[in-house]
Amino acid sequence: MAGSAAVAEIGTGMRLIFLGPPGAGKGTQASLLLQRYGTVALASGDILREALRRGDPIGRQAHQYMESGALVPDEVITELLLQRLETLGKEQSFVLDGFPRTEAQARALDVWLARTGHKLIDRVVDFDISEEKIIRRLAGRRICGGCGASYHTENLPPRREGFCNRCGGELRMREDDRPETIRKRLAVYHKQTEPLLNFYRNQGKLRVVPGDLEIESQYEALLQLLKSEQMV
Repeated sequence: MAGSAAVAEIGTGMRLIFLGPPGAGKGTQASLLLQRYGTVALASGDILREALRRGDPIGRQAHQYMESGALVPDEVITELLLQRLETLGKEQSFVLDGFPRTEAQARALDVWLARTGHKLIDRVVDFDISEEKIIRRLAGRRICGGCGASYHTENLPPRREGFCNRCGGELRMREDDRPETIRKRLAVYHKQTEPLLNFYRNQGKLRVVPGDLEIESQYEALLQLLKSEQMV
């Protein structure tokens, strides 16, 4: 669990980007780093949904793209994420999950970090996973309509089928987790996001972790990578 000793262990201002298609495990691994080291996990999807719950016009605009499985336009997601980064200290450790998704977003992030005097991105981790595994993972995911808790029909089922352990709320499949929408999201990812691999490879920052592994094995692979880079 996160604590003063654990936070010190991670070092000052380690900044990571997690890349990979939907269902590759980025959010889960970011949460595990948060629990162990106290680093801030920033998921673009969560930030977009929070903007929607607040009723922000930019959140409503983004929601239309999310429901169809398309990527949110660069200017919309970049504005939201940079607003969130402005609330962090210039040396604060963080993991970006789901941002940047295009080279234009990546360039805008680099420019903003440099212009504002923030520490730059240290490493970019690509979670490499097969399309078949992605569809199985996401199609089984269920979200509580009450408290937002996440479950999985195979890997993390609730005690009572269809209802949340925590608050008793009804579990639902998100529209962007339906198989037909997943395929659209993957097609968009391959077209627009994969060029980021070359962008960060050319910067010497790209590293790869297998995405087909189970959660604990994937986490161990991630920790070994970070240790080899002398980051934890």
